[in-house]
Amino acid sequence: MSISNRDVLVTGGAGFIGSHLTERLLADGATVTVVDDLSNGEPDRVPEAATFLEADLTDPDALEGHLDDIDLVVHLAASKHVDTDRPHAQFDDNTRMTRNILEAMAEADVTEIAYTSSSTVYGEAPRPTPEDYAPLEPISAYGASKLADEGLLSARAHSHDLTVWNFRFANVVGPRLRGAVIPDFIEKLRENPETLTVLGDGRQEKSYLHIEDCLDAILHTVEHADDAMNTYNLGTRTTTSVDRIAAIVAEELGVDPEHEYTGGERGWTGDVPKMRLSIEKLSALGWEPRHSSDEAVRRSTREIIDELQ
Repeated sequence: MSISNRDVLVTGGAGFIGSHLTERLLADGATVTVVDDLSNGEPDRVPEAATFLEADLTDPDALEGHLDDIDLVVHLAASKHVDTDRPHAQFDDNTRMTRNILEAMAEADVTEIAYTSSSTVYGEAPRPTPEDYAPLEPISAYGASKLADEGLLSARAHSHDLTVWNFRFANVVGPRLRGAVIPDFIEKLRENPETLTVLGDGRQEKSYLHIEDCLDAILHTVEHADDAMNTYNLGTRTTTSVDRIAAIVAEELGVDPEHEYTGGERGWTGDVPKMRLSIEKLSALGWEPRHSSDEAVRRSTREIIDELQ
């Protein structure tokens, strides 16, 4: 399915990934409506060419009248904090949003949805982790909510006229990223270039995907995969440790700090210490990332440093 000249609704479109995706869709000729409650997003990230609706998607009436001319929904909105102190409420919020969106789509006869899931649905799995790995045993409420959402989408896809593109993300990085390890290290080292506090033991090692590669992979998959339920990992073939990220950020800032570690193999409760997704299924569809994990981290570090000048 080509995105060009389509009417697309993007939930969470004022956030990090959503705002970049909205810009890409507009550049490709789509008409875009952004829905966001601004709990994670910023209104000035929404391009003027997009229609903006501030709404809480846990409200079942939030989309009433807004899907009549929509061809495709891209659902990115979620409560995203893996180490939340309100896990049951987070699970309820995320699954309620997805349920409400599906009900509104059915009412408006919208039959296509792209959903941003997460590598957290796998829990602590062997690496590289393929899409058909089982059992899926998430270790955070966030991961559990993503897995539950996948179940809702799969059930609707296989029992109704619905096409789902379900993306399990690695760690996506790039400009506008906040509340993650790269901007955290940048801000800490600007405040104190002598010492850097690192959560955990620094050996956590994950795959980092640049936002441009992420968007390319999403659009490529939507255009080339046409099953009822299309589940794809999005990531790189390489990984980067937290210590390596700290070294890259320090190099780009021109500092040489001592490291202090909070200890333990996890940075926070629910953190999966090591993650690398298999992207063989995506590769067979004809897509490969342009940046390695280290390259994505370094490019993103430079972009975020420039933003925070």
